[in-house]
Amino acid sequence: MVVAALWFFISAPPASAQERKKVRISNATLSFTALPLLAAQNWKLFSENGLDVEIIVMTSSIAAPAMLRGDIDYVSGVGPASVSATLSGLPSHAIWFSSDRMAYWLMANPQFRSLQDLKSRKIGLSGLGGTIHVALMMALEQLGANPKDFVIVSIPAAQLLQSLESGFVDAGALHPPHMFFAQRKGFNKLMDIGAMVEMPGGGLTALIKTIKSRPDEVKKVIKSLQMAKGVIRKSKEKTVDLMVRILKMDREAAAETYDLYLTTLSENGIPSRVGMENIVKAIKSLGRFTDKNVAFEDVADAKLATEVAKELGYKIRQTKP
Repeated sequence: MVVAALWFFISAPPASAQERKKVRISNATLSFTALPLLAAQNWKLFSENGLDVEIIVMTSSIAAPAMLRGDIDYVSGVGPASVSATLSGLPSHAIWFSSDRMAYWLMANPQFRSLQDLKSRKIGLSGLGGTIHVALMMALEQLGANPKDFVIVSIPAAQLLQSLESGFVDAGALHPPHMFFAQRKGFNKLMDIGAMVEMPGGGLTALIKTIKSRPDEVKKVIKSLQMAKGVIRKSKEKTVDLMVRILKMDREAAAETYDLYLTTLSENGIPSRVGMENIVKAIKSLGRFTDKNVAFEDVADAKLATEVAKELGYKIRQTKP
């Protein structure tokens, strides 16, 4: 049994579920980044594709060993935690992207109108050395700023807006819906971090043996998630209703989050080389695997996602290895 995990039965399976393939998918937290997963479950898209899916909420630290033991079949997510597990020896690959960039804005106290004003000032973010930290550094460099000119402070995500309001930090890297709350309070948006750096937000990771031995099942999971993204794109009202009901957002915040979330979505779901390279860069910034030359094929497998994308009619852009 999986320990220290919280089990959520998002919706009751239909009576014919016993005829469907039982699949367990973990997710670190029920947030807007999990929308395709939640939508595929709640809108019966998994069922339509012959799957009986159970969503299990568990931390990233126990998801990898749980998948190795067979307690779960897939990890809903592609990021430093899942890729680090792969580089540490877990025989797994990223197989699908939900978003190909993150939804983060750099918000500053009203007196700061530009990055130049923030020099030598404190910028708060959650996860020092993690994905958002590296994305912020890359974005600053793209704008010609020296990341060393700023003081980066690690603050738990739940306390970041409060730290900004109290003046403990002068700016903060905020995600939905917190950036909208900050904006309403008069804080300035200095930079859309996610728009400047290609870094996956959400996705799907599986064991290599699962990919090879159960390709039909894997494709059904990917297809369900990709179909959910298609509905999300086309129906704001239906998606906002889901966010209000499942994510417990107020309708205004859900609507704003929806609009921003649409700009982050990976169109065809195929893992990108740039996205995986940036994740590896984030991991190496922590001093891990710095002597390792990591190829895309070491951490990702785009074959099945590409097949699904073609079957669903998406245009496939050829990229050089």
